[in-house]
Amino acid sequence: MISLQQAQRELQQAAAMNPGPWIAHSQSVAKNARLIAQRAGMDEQRAYLFGLLHDIGRRAGVTGIRHIFDGYDYMTALGQPEVARICLTHSFPLPDIRAFNGRMDCTGEQLAFLQDFLSRNPYDDYDRLIQLCDAISLPDGACIVEKRLVDVALRHGVTELSIEKWKAFLQLKKQFDHKCGCSIYSLLPGVLENSSVDLV
Repeated sequence: MISLQQAQRELQQAAAMNPGPWIAHSQSVAKNARLIAQRAGMDEQRAYLFGLLHDIGRRAGVTGIRHIFDGYDYMTALGQPEVARICLTHSFPLPDIRAFNGRMDCTGEQLAFLQDFLSRNPYDDYDRLIQLCDAISLPDGACIVEKRLVDVALRHGVTELSIEKWKAFLQLKKQFDHKCGCSIYSLLPGVLENSSVDLV
């Protein structure tokens, strides 16, 4: 597994290549994943590393779905298959490529690979944790999941599977509330403040 120092260097290099709010978002995902993992009895270091690098494919530039392939390829080349997996799974609480709402800037071959990967690899708790934390993490910290879902819909629109995807995110929140024995929001600083900020 990649070291914390190497992961931080990778994110710093990525920030130099393609600066933007995605860097602070990745740091927010990492912090929130660590806090939830601590309470849920998971490996908090793994959770933090996965959160920090889930969007590392954005180092290649401003892209839509292509960032997941760029991240997967980059982490695979570095010999980090667990992180590469998270790069692919983090956007899909529903294991269906049609649920992605954003620019489909990839090849048909890549989409076929992705659907096959999602179909053949059942999610583990780390896949689910990063999916959840990606959905609740703004660059400034955590917010309620419903706020983030509306934020994404306003920026990228909706698809035929958006409602099912939203239900999947709400189910993830419920699962981690159960694993933690409390609302995850009680573990994350700034949720109330971040959730009351206007989106438009």
